[in-house]
Amino acid sequence: MQVRNAEIARLLERIADLLEQQEANPFRVRAYREAAERVRETDGSLADLVREGDGDKLQELEGIGTGLAGVITEIVHQGRSSMLERLQAEVKPERVFEQIPGIGEALAESIVEHLEVTTLASLEQAAHDGRLAEVPGFGEERVRNVQVSLAGLLSGAAQRRARRVETNEAADPPEPDVGLLLEIDHQYREQAEAGRLRKIAPKRFNPQGNAWLPIMEVEREGWQFTVLYSNTARAHELDKTDDWVVIYYRRNGEENQVTVVTETRGPLEGLRVVRGRETACRRYYDKETDRL
Repeated sequence: MQVRNAEIARLLERIADLLEQQEANPFRVRAYREAAERVRETDGSLADLVREGDGDKLQELEGIGTGLAGVITEIVHQGRSSMLERLQAEVKPERVFEQIPGIGEALAESIVEHLEVTTLASLEQAAHDGRLAEVPGFGEERVRNVQVSLAGLLSGAAQRRARRVETNEAADPPEPDVGLLLEIDHQYREQAEAGRLRKIAPKRFNPQGNAWLPIMEVEREGWQFTVLYSNTARAHELDKTDDWVVIYYRRNGEENQVTVVTETRGPLEGLRVVRGRETACRRYYDKETDRL
C-alpha cells in the first residue's frame, strides 16, 4: 500500500509535537512542522519521488535536508518511523496533559497513574466515558472543563466528524473490535516472550538506557497498531510491566489507544480485558464459550 503525502505530513507533525514536549531545539521543531506543511502542499506523490531517486530527489524540495529525507524515505519504505516510535516511548505523558487549562503537575500525574492514558485523544475518551470522573481531584465541573478544552485542542478530529455528518459520509468504526484488540495483545505477548520483537530503550525509569521494551508494528483490518508493554510509574510500582500492554491504533489520520490487562477480580478474573471496555470483553468471552 502506497503511503500518501497526507500520512507522511501527519507523522512529521507528530514528531514535531513530541520534540516540542521534550523542549528540543526550537529550530528543529520548526523544521519538522514546515516540512510537514511542504509535504502536504506538494502536488506529486512523495512515495513515487522516493522510489525514483531513492530519497535523493527529496532534497530538491525546499526545507528538506538529509535528515528529513531519511525520515520520509523510511516512512515510504517501511510505513513507519523509528524516530517517532522512540519519541513516543520517551515523552512523559504528564507533560502532554499539563497543556490543558486547569491541569497542573499533580493532576497530570494522577491521570497517568489511575487511567493509563498518554494522549489527548485517549484522555478525551476517558472524560466522556466516566473514567476521568473517578480520578482523585476530578469533580463534575473539572471533568466538564476538560471536555470543553479538549474539544478545542482536538478540533481537527471534531471537524472531520462534523464533515462526515454534513456530507452523509459513512463514518469508520470509532475503535477496533475488542476481539481484534485481544488478538493483537496475544500476538504481542507471544512474540515478546519468544524474543522475536525489536526492543527500544525508553527514557523513563531506565537510567542505564537499556533496550528492554519490545515494540510491535502490525496492520490488521485497516487499522495500524503500535504495541508496547506499559512503562508508567503505576506499572512499575505494581510490577505489571510484563502484563499491561498498551495498544496504539490509527486509521485515516485519527489515532487513539487502549491498555489490555489481566483482570484480577470479578467474573473476568484471570482473563485479558481491554480497560474501559469490560462489558464488551464479557460479551466477547461469552460468545467464545458458546462456540465451544
